[in-house]
Amino acid sequence: MPDKARPDHPGLARVIERQVRNWEIARAQRPAAAPLPGEEVAQFVTIANIVGAGGNEVASLLGEELKWPVFDRDILTTMVGDDETRAQLYRSMDERTLGWFEDTFRSLVDQEFRKNDYFHRLRATILYLARQGPAIFIGRSADLILPGDKGLRVKIIASPERCAANFARRCNTTIEHARSEVKRIESERRGFIQHHFHIDAYEPTRFDLLINVERFTTRQAVDLILSVLRMRQIVD
Repeated sequence: MPDKARPDHPGLARVIERQVRNWEIARAQRPAAAPLPGEEVAQFVTIANIVGAGGNEVASLLGEELKWPVFDRDILTTMVGDDETRAQLYRSMDERTLGWFEDTFRSLVDQEFRKNDYFHRLRATILYLARQGPAIFIGRSADLILPGDKGLRVKIIASPERCAANFARRCNTTIEHARSEVKRIESERRGFIQHHFHIDAYEPTRFDLLINVERFTTRQAVDLILSVLRMRQIVD
C-alpha cells in the first residue's frame, strides 16, 4: 500500500483503545433490541486529500464540531496491520454486528484477495468501524470501500506549490525534496486505486464536494461540509 504510515506511533494504540471503550459504553446504553434501523453502516464523512493540501486539519476540526471520531491514515494503518489491535476490535463486536460482518465478508472473499491480504484487511477494518457509529475517515480509499448510497465524500485540493510548501514545512525538508515526495506518493496512491477499484483516482464524480483550500480557510471548509451534511439531512 502506498504512503505507509508509522504503525508503532505510541499514541495510536491509546486512541484506538479509547474509541473501543466509547463504543462499548454507547452499546451498553442502547436498548438490547435496538439495531441500526435497516442500515448496514452508520453515516460517515470521507475526506480524500492531495498530499500536503491540509485535509487532516479539516477533518480534525470537523470531528470536533460533530463529536465524531476521526480515523486518519496512521490509525487505519495500525488497525489494518496489527493483529492484536484487530483482535481487540473483533472482540468488541456484539452478536448482531459479528453476524453482519461474517455474512459480508463471506461474499467478498474470492480469488482476487485472501484473508491476510492488505486490501482485504483494509476493507474489513473500514466497514467494521463504519458499523459502530458515525465517523470521519481520512484517505485509504474509504470513499470507495463504503456503501455509495450513504455518507458524504469530500476531496480537499490545493495547487502543487501549496502542497509542496506544506509538505516541506511539516517534514522539515527542502522544497525540492517535497515536490518529489508529493509527486511520488500521489502516483503510488493513483496506482493503488487503479489496481483495486479500476477507476482513475482523480475522477471528479467520485466525490460529492471538492474544496480548494487556497480559496477557503479551514474554518470555512468545515462550515461548507456542515452545510452540505445538513442539506443532505445527514446531521441536524
